[in-house]
Amino acid sequence: MAPYSLLVSRLQVKASLALSALSALSPPSWKLGSKKRQLGEEWRHLFLVFVDLTFYPIEFCFCSSRLNRPLTLSEKIVYGHLDDPANQEIERGKTYLRLRPDRVAMQDATAQMAMLQFISSGLPRVAVPSTIHCDHLIEAQLGGEKDLRRAKDINQEVYNFLATAGAKYGVGFWRPGSGIIHQIILENYAYPGVLLIGTDSHTPNGGGLGGICIGVGGADAVDVMAGIPWELKCPKVIGVKLTGSLSGWTSPKDVILKVAGILTVKGGTGAIVEYHGPGVDSISCTGMATICNMGAEIGATTSVFPYNHRMKKYLSKTGRADIANLADEFKDHLVPDSGCHYDQLIEINLSELKPHINGPFTPDLAHPVAEVGSVAEKEGWPLDIRVGLIGSCTNSSYEDMGRSAAVAKQALAHGLQCKSQFTITPGSEQIRATIERDGYAQILRDVGGVVLANACGPCIGQWDRKDIKKGEKNTIVTSYNRNFTGRNDANPETHAFVTSPEIVTALAIAGTLKFNPETDFLTGKDGKKFKLEAPDADELPRAEFDPGQDTYQHPPKDSSGQQVDVSPTSQRLQLLEPFDKWDGRDLEDLQILIKVKGKCTTDHISAAGPWLKFRGHLDNISNNLLIGAINVENGKANSVRNAITQEFGPVPDTARYYKKHGIRWVVIGDENYGEGSSREHAALEPRHLGGRAIITKSFARIHETNLKKQGLLPLTFADPADYNKIHPVDKLTIKGLKDFAPGKPLTCIIKHPNGTQETILLNHTFNETQIEWFRAGSALNRMKELQK
Repeated sequence: MAPYSLLVSRLQVKASLALSALSALSPPSWKLGSKKRQLGEEWRHLFLVFVDLTFYPIEFCFCSSRLNRPLTLSEKIVYGHLDDPANQEIERGKTYLRLRPDRVAMQDATAQMAMLQFISSGLPRVAVPSTIHCDHLIEAQLGGEKDLRRAKDINQEVYNFLATAGAKYGVGFWRPGSGIIHQIILENYAYPGVLLIGTDSHTPNGGGLGGICIGVGGADAVDVMAGIPWELKCPKVIGVKLTGSLSGWTSPKDVILKVAGILTVKGGTGAIVEYHGPGVDSISCTGMATICNMGAEIGATTSVFPYNHRMKKYLSKTGRADIANLADEFKDHLVPDSGCHYDQLIEINLSELKPHINGPFTPDLAHPVAEVGSVAEKEGWPLDIRVGLIGSCTNSSYEDMGRSAAVAKQALAHGLQCKSQFTITPGSEQIRATIERDGYAQILRDVGGVVLANACGPCIGQWDRKDIKKGEKNTIVTSYNRNFTGRNDANPETHAFVTSPEIVTALAIAGTLKFNPETDFLTGKDGKKFKLEAPDADELPRAEFDPGQDTYQHPPKDSSGQQVDVSPTSQRLQLLEPFDKWDGRDLEDLQILIKVKGKCTTDHISAAGPWLKFRGHLDNISNNLLIGAINVENGKANSVRNAITQEFGPVPDTARYYKKHGIRWVVIGDENYGEGSSREHAALEPRHLGGRAIITKSFARIHETNLKKQGLLPLTFADPADYNKIHPVDKLTIKGLKDFAPGKPLTCIIKHPNGTQETILLNHTFNETQIEWFRAGSALNRMKELQK
């Protein structure tokens, strides 16, 4: 690496030349594939990439000289985006970093609340490039075109709000039908060295292009859009060294399925997973994105791969050869330094890795495909596969569809179709149009598949499933990323397994979990037995991508006349009122709303599926608060004791009763509380209904931050065994708030009904800024105070 002073001098000269050239540029139509989209303010994208790739090495070299050690790739990118690199304290897992992300991306379900909060801030326009992506509100029913038309009709009010708010505040808008947010980002916005935040937990998908892409709640997005430095606890770094090469039925998905089995759903919490080693070059760019995408299921802050020729090939094929050339110029900065230190190191030999399938009910229950049938028989899981589903943001690339089509083509050659129902979700309009042109979509239809809309669909519970009744025990296999109880179809008895698209296709053809495509035979229509050959497909189309329909709306330069209307009688949208400030006193006699037993994801706290339509209306969506959580008192979901009436009733109704009667309450949780989605509604709802604190054994990263942003107290037991000391009928008093300080535990007095008391300690991870959020009532309130 060049000396720091020489590097600074060289890059400053190049940046100066680029700035001079900038004034001579006129806004071009930026070519994406074979199609030209007028991107308005995005015309400067290439220049912004250049600035990023030239200036972040200056900052990370400065940090490297301060730290006096080799840096990992993730450290280079993260530290290269510090707001104040000269004075920032840097200690992995300890200090909070103040960062300047390059870009914000929001999916439509979370964008509603994010834009409502931005409107409340009073700011005229976003400070960084930002986009909204319509992918969450399209329900899978009949097929792509019909489902998309229906979604546009029933969600017209929300889509209009997002489109006009985007136009008003300078945010790009990808219309319904564009595709899934993460695929759009990979095709258009991600690049090596970028720091991007997105209001969806699978934003790390962009790590497949060598960027640090992190899932956050809407309030974090608002901070960045407002030009405020974004805070992140300095991540630890887990290294995954890949050797050997992928071959046969083994796919990139199997890498993350294996890692999930090793690290579990909380093993990556507070860390960035950084893949490296000679095995990386055997994985396509979109395959790397798959691995990074599902890293969210191990709780990782994000995941990233080093820049290589596979990324260059993808950038060039998606109309970004200039960015690929820039990345080549700075490629030495886009890989980890030799001798860098990882907090944990995992080694996987890809040549020995076997196809995996994880589940049911949790994405870290890993099985080799060869063994899952016998495990299912032993555990009593249904062997017959009712539905196979491929696609989603995790596995919907051209390569994924090609490998699945290669499997399907073999079955068709022997006169077979799928024994199970089979659905296909293209990741983007570009992927849909290209697989239609190249014949993959028709092959998948011929084998019995239904091509759904370019949207999230069943992966997030947007599935109007008709083949079973609720409560019916059944098995589905998907190429998705998440398989919590009831996640896909709201049926708690659906046993969902996640695997690669090609394994899903093979299992859907066979119709049973007992089928192992590596060794087992199928019987063709002619009665002859045959074995499926391992699929092979191009990672990228030989011709250019077909971009399909133009679905992008760029914001106007002058938005002064743009109106954004929210009807006061709307059942879908509701302007936000500020939360109340802390009253300066300790929290006395908190009632326990629910003591949660076991796993409690954001799906349990704020369900998706049919509730997605209320994501822009805080009061309405609060009617799903914790309806999926299991009450330790009676082992039931959505049934808690009202401490005043002593009657059992739904959780939201009980919370509303307490709020109406001025009773403040608390939730008691178990391990990794709030894992899963980034949805901040899981924090907004308890705050809206009168909650003051959430006390658990441990938290998932995004949810803990979301709670802090909304003025709640996420606290953990200093001794996890103290969870057992609290009973649902107790009252709690939290003391020490007047002297609330970073690293200083709070005291909790447990008041039992018989008059006895116990005192325990509660830990927290608040820093000074976050304590100001609590005192102001929320991060948004604090922002407004600072503006004044």
